[in-house]
Amino acid sequence: MGENRFSCSGSAAVARDSFGIEASRILDACRDRDCFENVRVFLTGIGEELITRTNHVRVKCAKLCGANIVTDPIQFNRGFYAVTARFYVRLTFEVCVPMGQSQEFEGIAVLEKHVVLYGGESNVSVFRSSASEGYCSTPELVCCAKNHPEAVVEVVDPIVLGAQIMESAGDCRCCCCCADLPVLVTDALNGTLVGDEEGSGRYLTVSLGLFSVVRLVRAGQLLVQGTEFCLPDKECCEPDTEDPCGTFRKMPFPTAEFCPITAPAVSAGSGGGRGSRCCGNS
Repeated sequence: MGENRFSCSGSAAVARDSFGIEASRILDACRDRDCFENVRVFLTGIGEELITRTNHVRVKCAKLCGANIVTDPIQFNRGFYAVTARFYVRLTFEVCVPMGQSQEFEGIAVLEKHVVLYGGESNVSVFRSSASEGYCSTPELVCCAKNHPEAVVEVVDPIVLGAQIMESAGDCRCCCCCADLPVLVTDALNGTLVGDEEGSGRYLTVSLGLFSVVRLVRAGQLLVQGTEFCLPDKECCEPDTEDPCGTFRKMPFPTAEFCPITAPAVSAGSGGGRGSRCCGNS
């Protein structure tokens, strides 16, 4: 598939020129692996009832369902910002019930991560036009937070390290309570979450591992070398619905799916897999 799909002319020589573009410039970035131990899980009503009658629970699935990212400038350290990332994890559990059967229930765990990165300084106010706004529309007010850099967080779904039922809720160290959970997060569950005041004293905790990359970016003007964009030569084609078996026969055989997985080669200088700069948790 090495064909040129964006060829303006048949000549091999394509004129290159300098173009000014606006793009997000990365000012600082870091990567990290975090282990969140014994994080309390906010359960639905059926979940609270089930953990009172069992001592063993299994985590079937853990998926990120939302996040909230906030940046705050650090006093007396100009250009540096504290990034607070709060992740909402939707968990599916399974417990054994009488008569040799199992039952599933869901819950939400909240993970919070703190990072300090350099985001630079900016004293300009940026306003952008909108096609839906007219000359007499409501003006856009100047806000100090608009000068803050944008925090971008990339994260994979958490890795489940363990689950445990605790007896006393007095030892719980939570970053929020059930009432603080966003409605969009709680509405995704198959049931209504039970508040702390309705608990039975026992509560469920999980230990999760999280890989993440955090960076601070600002919009900047860059001069780059490029070629002029033009329309593609390739025409759109519709799927062949008349002969599905013919379409299947044209597919390549998935040889790689039938090969055994080999262990990846480990480099001599891999160490702990951390770069020269890593996130700092507080």
